[in-house]
Amino acid sequence: MSSVTYNKWLIGLILIGLLAAFTIDYQRHTVEQANSTVELLMEYEDIMELAQIEGAQPGEMFKQFKEAGITSLAVYETTLEKLSKSGKVTALQGADILHQNSTGALTDPFWRNLIATGKIQAEDVYVIGQDQQVFKEVKEDLMRRLGAARVTQLSDGDRLVLSAKANFEKVVKWNLGLSTAELAEVEKLGFHVVARPSNYTKVTPDDVNAVFERLSGVKDLSAIIFSGDEVLGYPDSLPLTVKHFRDRQLTLGMIEHPLQLQFFKQEGLTQLATAINYQAARLYVIPKDEQLKLKASEAIQRWAVTDQERNIRINLIRRFEKPEPGKTLTETNLDYVSGIKNALVAEGFTFGRADTYQPYFPAQWLLGVVVLGATAAGVLLLSLIFPFAARWQYMLTAVVAALLLFPIIKGGGTFSRQMVALACASVFPVLAMTWQIDRWRRLEAEGEFERPASLSKIIPAGLKAIVTTTLISLAGGLYLGAVLSDVRFFLEMEIFRGVKLTFVAPLLLVTIIYLTRYRLFDHVQLTDARGLWRQLCSILNYPVTVKTLLLFGAMAFAAWVFVGRSGHTAGVPVPAFELKLRALLEQLMYARPREKEFLIGHPAFLMAVMAIYRQWPRLFQYLMVLAATIAQGSLVETFAHLRTPVLMSTIRGIDGLLLGAVIGTAAVVGVYVIQAVITRLGRSNAANE
Repeated sequence: MSSVTYNKWLIGLILIGLLAAFTIDYQRHTVEQANSTVELLMEYEDIMELAQIEGAQPGEMFKQFKEAGITSLAVYETTLEKLSKSGKVTALQGADILHQNSTGALTDPFWRNLIATGKIQAEDVYVIGQDQQVFKEVKEDLMRRLGAARVTQLSDGDRLVLSAKANFEKVVKWNLGLSTAELAEVEKLGFHVVARPSNYTKVTPDDVNAVFERLSGVKDLSAIIFSGDEVLGYPDSLPLTVKHFRDRQLTLGMIEHPLQLQFFKQEGLTQLATAINYQAARLYVIPKDEQLKLKASEAIQRWAVTDQERNIRINLIRRFEKPEPGKTLTETNLDYVSGIKNALVAEGFTFGRADTYQPYFPAQWLLGVVVLGATAAGVLLLSLIFPFAARWQYMLTAVVAALLLFPIIKGGGTFSRQMVALACASVFPVLAMTWQIDRWRRLEAEGEFERPASLSKIIPAGLKAIVTTTLISLAGGLYLGAVLSDVRFFLEMEIFRGVKLTFVAPLLLVTIIYLTRYRLFDHVQLTDARGLWRQLCSILNYPVTVKTLLLFGAMAFAAWVFVGRSGHTAGVPVPAFELKLRALLEQLMYARPREKEFLIGHPAFLMAVMAIYRQWPRLFQYLMVLAATIAQGSLVETFAHLRTPVLMSTIRGIDGLLLGAVIGTAAVVGVYVIQAVITRLGRSNAANE
């Protein structure tokens, strides 16, 4: 057996880097713990519509939802269509007015006079106001969106009428600014106000000021969440929007993307969040098509998990459209809201205006130590694959670390940090498995496996090995969580890059490690790197049979599921039974562990220990080691979700280890019993013959 040398100086740098990583992770944990207030938000119009459906008084309906737990109401911009339905204005097409006149249905002298003087045109839109303030706001916003030349007031006093040169079908659906009456009503009802303004085409500073002028009378303005594809003021007047946010210390709501990665795309969103020093909160809303498929209890559980695991601090709650059995529609939705509140209280959350993160950035010198330790880990792994002189290892560590640190020292370095994080996610799981593989080789050389081991030896040895290996991988997770720790990553303005690669790279690297340590084919000598090449050639020259094709087909399908289930893109669907298992684990455990850890990787690790101790075929040992690597890689990759609190990611890994160890131990016992029964039956048959 060729000896493998672990450079102790590199290991020392890794341990020093781990201390720095732990320091950053602790600072991050402190920041995350201070961010625990959730805002329960519903749309003002949603509750108004429910009151109409149920035939209830709006005031009483709002009171019930406030008592159930709703803290804030979202006020959207009004439209001519909504104002017409509420009776506050009437919008008519010029052609309809002329048609009534020609048929004799128009008897009002006021309108007949306007037609006689040529002020009614078939293609124009006419707005009749019943409320002076509402009419004034409609006129102001129509002039902003169409231009002053296209809007004319035809009458005032008792008859409020204006004409607008626009397409009727489109203009009635346009956003026409926030209603000061609705804003005042929400405050009067005792809710925080969340405004939902939109941007203007060719927006001007006057447009931006006009929006904030309408909001100036709102004393309890909790947050602003922009509607549409742009934030107010984008692009040229964005600095003015920033100024208004700063002057009033407003919170920016950032809507999580339906794929749960970053945000619903709005131009100028991240620039605004940066300019207001990250006083922003992540918002989640269950998509309408998904909510239709959920029971209220399932939706409640989703909210509890969402706020815990994804840093969501504004819950935009949509009402259920159908009542549950034995309940009215109102009771269904009130129970839904109170259920969300109770579930969050149980998780330690409080309610009010959404908390925002303090603008945390770790000290550069701590990041530098972490980067140096991560670089040392990468060089150590390289030396374990292809050994080279220690002095070259030190030089390589120094050069790579310097290249990665230079942009960080210059005040940037986001890409460098993302590259270090990617390396940690790929290197540490492989280092953990490599250390264990080399330990098994040493025990084998010492004759430890010459006689088949009993369960009393396999299980303790396996549990000790899996704990040690997992702790090494956990160190990689702490590295990853530290190097990307800052408020931009917590808010997902920046993200970890290379999720798919982190699932594949450790498997490839462990395969290389394994083939440099063991012979899958007896005729290949492992004296140097050429032995690895000979093994690869032997694999390529392996005779192909139907069963071989079936095996590779099964492996390809497993790989498709494994990679396709990673990340946030629409991939392999999750079966119903797995969804139920997830829901159960979420209720039973603080942090639901990943299936690929407790169902695949950790049980495979213990089976690998059994295979090695009982000297089963080398190919089977390799496949179990490969499957075990899945869990180690998954554990480190968990920390790549920077929106998830670092403590939760750590506990998730430990929960996965505990549950996986139990399942793996049961699998080892089951296989051992089956093997013993088969052996005894074989001996009995031989004796009878």
